[in-house]
Amino acid sequence: MSRQSQFAVGKAIRGGVPIVFPWFGAREGFPDHGLARVTEWEWEGSSAAPDGSVTLRFRLPDSAARAADAPSENVTFSVSVSDKLTMELVVGNSSRTENLTFENCLHTYFAIGDIAEVEITGLKGTAYIDKVDNFRQKLESSDAIRINSETDRVYLETSAAVDIHDSRHHRNIRVEKSGSVSTVVWNPWVAKAKLMPDFGDNEFKQMVCVESGNVAPHKITLAPNQSASLKAILSSHPI
Repeated sequence: MSRQSQFAVGKAIRGGVPIVFPWFGAREGFPDHGLARVTEWEWEGSSAAPDGSVTLRFRLPDSAARAADAPSENVTFSVSVSDKLTMELVVGNSSRTENLTFENCLHTYFAIGDIAEVEITGLKGTAYIDKVDNFRQKLESSDAIRINSETDRVYLETSAAVDIHDSRHHRNIRVEKSGSVSTVVWNPWVAKAKLMPDFGDNEFKQMVCVESGNVAPHKITLAPNQSASLKAILSSHPI
């Protein structure tokens, strides 16, 4: 969580897990990454399980769909807390006649010890779109990805777990998912961090985003009365 996050109405929180929906990236006249991350969600309830886990449930107000001029939709988000963190975003197309096309992403920020000592594994052999290099498509050849400059990549056709090896904190963070074929890896690095008013100039050293979703060529189209689930399961283990 950035110390510069503004926590203001209509502003996205710079940290945690912003919910990206119904588009990823910029759209003229609308907030970047969609309306879901700048909208106050409605509380639907909570429950506790015998194993000690707790689940919280939320719903995106209908006003968000109307503001985006989208077909009728039913969007819910649940968070289950145990020894793992499980998040599920479910999008339903409530229209009887229109298809619903959208992108979604759970924009997970991770606190790390030092970006210079972090390795990301699980993506070798995967094609990706390099947004920093004019959106060129490339192939990941590294067993372990190390970040030493601005990084903004959309990995394609990837559903496997990704591991963040954080040697400074002596832990391995695992990102497992379902209903997702895109993985976004992001760190703004020096210059871009200085341009972001809600992000500290040096905070790029202690963060990395590894995001689960369906974006770019993987956008989803739902027929009337269909639904789609995006789930991410986060866990941490000592190393």
